[in-house]
Amino acid sequence: MRVMAQLGMVMNLDKCIGCHTCSVTCKQAWTNRSGVEYVWFNNVETRPGQGYPRRYQDQEQWKGGWVRNSRGRLQLKAGGRFRKLLSIFANPVLPNIRDYYEPWTYDYEKLTDAPLGDDFPVAQPKSLISGEPMAVEWSANWDDDLGGAPEHGPRDPVVERIRKESEDKVRFDYERAFMFFLPRICEHCLNPSCVASCPSGAMYKRAEDGIVLVDQDQCRGWRMCVTGCPYKKVYFNHRTGKAEKCTFCYPRVEVGLPTVCSETCVGRLRYIGLFLYDADRVTEAASVADERALYEAQLDLLLDPHDPQVLAAARREGIAEDWLAAAQRSPVYTLAKDYRVALPLHPEFRTMPMVWYIPPLSPVVDRLAETGHDGEDAGNLFGAIDALRIPVEYLAELFTAGDPAPVRGVLQKLAAMRSYMRDVTLDRPRDESIARSVGMSGGEIVEMYRLLAIAKYDERYVIPTAYAAEAHHLEEIGCSLDVDGGPGMTVGSGPFGEASGRPVPVSVETFHALRDRQTSDAVADPGDRGARVNLLNWDGKGRPPGLFPPPREAPSGPGAVTERGAAPERGAPTSEDRR
Repeated sequence: MRVMAQLGMVMNLDKCIGCHTCSVTCKQAWTNRSGVEYVWFNNVETRPGQGYPRRYQDQEQWKGGWVRNSRGRLQLKAGGRFRKLLSIFANPVLPNIRDYYEPWTYDYEKLTDAPLGDDFPVAQPKSLISGEPMAVEWSANWDDDLGGAPEHGPRDPVVERIRKESEDKVRFDYERAFMFFLPRICEHCLNPSCVASCPSGAMYKRAEDGIVLVDQDQCRGWRMCVTGCPYKKVYFNHRTGKAEKCTFCYPRVEVGLPTVCSETCVGRLRYIGLFLYDADRVTEAASVADERALYEAQLDLLLDPHDPQVLAAARREGIAEDWLAAAQRSPVYTLAKDYRVALPLHPEFRTMPMVWYIPPLSPVVDRLAETGHDGEDAGNLFGAIDALRIPVEYLAELFTAGDPAPVRGVLQKLAAMRSYMRDVTLDRPRDESIARSVGMSGGEIVEMYRLLAIAKYDERYVIPTAYAAEAHHLEEIGCSLDVDGGPGMTVGSGPFGEASGRPVPVSVETFHALRDRQTSDAVADPGDRGARVNLLNWDGKGRPPGLFPPPREAPSGPGAVTERGAAPERGAPTSEDRR
């Protein structure tokens, strides 16, 4: 047994409202620059829908992930080394810009510079690639809120698979419509096909925490990694000629801060923690013959951090004590292995993804109440699960390679929690039979509720901080995006986008200083090199210079009154403050 550590994430889809705040803040932090205008390390998709890039789940078209050959061994679906050598100068299975979308801005100057006339000026869409006027026909979430569902919904690869079995399972009539949001980042897989696809060895998986990164010095732009990734979460920067991908915000997690998408999530649906797993059994688990057995095989890889034998093996591998302590408090292990309510996305790709999802429980309570039944009664809820508006088969195609049993079990646990906690909230006698019906105790139901519904910041993000004490020694050894056009390479740029810091690469010290500012009661000192001000890292205290327009010159002479908007002196309350 060779124990290794892996940072993972769990997302509770029942709490996602599709606000895209995670996508926007990730975009501002990592891809707000030339060459990656179309790139979203984090995106939120509406289901059912075609996804981003379009139909990325159809591996018969895109050849991503692994397949099991006749000898029981894994091989890349796009072919081995010999096939890659033959096509190394002409990769035939890459999504083009139409499969993503052509990024655009608007000609805002028209609104202010247009000559006076009878018609109101319009800001015409303009391509960010060619600079020419364009018609907006597709984007990263064109299916948002079931927009155009009858036209685009049937092209969802999951819907196509279900319809082969039953024409009546998924309908797009208004009264049968369903939708939910699916946020996606790089899966940081245990068996990453993108790493195996890279001819130059630029893609690598960090040994200490399992984060998958791209060495920009080694990348030669072959783009085999784009083909190899079945989730299509590796992108090509057309300006630098390099591959880029989600970095799990490694400069933040190295000092104990959650990823940007997690930090800014409005619904608080994301959890970050540590898994311990047996690295010697990854290939064996990914090679099981039955695709429906891949979920259980992946669960078996995850080791109990409380097991003395596992702890002893981890110490032999050099895993630090505070990492082991973090693994024992890990919310992602608790949700995935202990409670078994979190499921991996498309395990049939055989990459062993490490971003897990709690499937959504349809708004069944209101629907049951409308029929005159008690919508939160356990018997009613359990009986309604197979008749939910979101078909269990659809969720199974996403999370368990088509096996509905684990999905049904998760939904029953969520329904049992809802029914059991109603008695707790109303101070009524607890019905322990509800908990027993899903293989749990009443205490476990309460603890699962605390974690899913009201967990505090430190409970949702349990990130080992072995490097926090030496953060000042980690002044950027080598950033994976430290290239021409990357963060810090433009005057006035920083780790949070343009004009957000001094012109240096991402550094652990910057994020360490950010944490100090966010938890401090004092106003940030403008003289502090870490106290740069913008809308993303401003702590909301005081009126720092540069964030607001400069005050006007106050009238001179006795009895002069300061004009509105001017600050008489720093720290003194103004009339606006008193109001």
